[in-house]
Amino acid sequence: MSTASEPTQSENLVEEVRSELVEIDAMQVNDHANRYEQLHQKLSTALSSIDGL
Repeated sequence: MSTASEPTQSENLVEEVRSELVEIDAMQVNDHANRYEQLHQKLSTALSSIDGL
C-alpha cells in the first residue's frame, strides 16, 4: 500500500505521459506521429493490464 507521499504506479504513469507530451510539443511537427504512436502503445498496454486483458 502506498502512503500519501509515495506516488502510485498509475500516478507515475500519468507523470511519464505528461512529460512525454511536453517533449512531443517541443519537437518538429513531422516527428509527432511516431512519438504519438509510441505513447499510444504505452497507454494501451497500461489499460490492458488494468482490464486484465
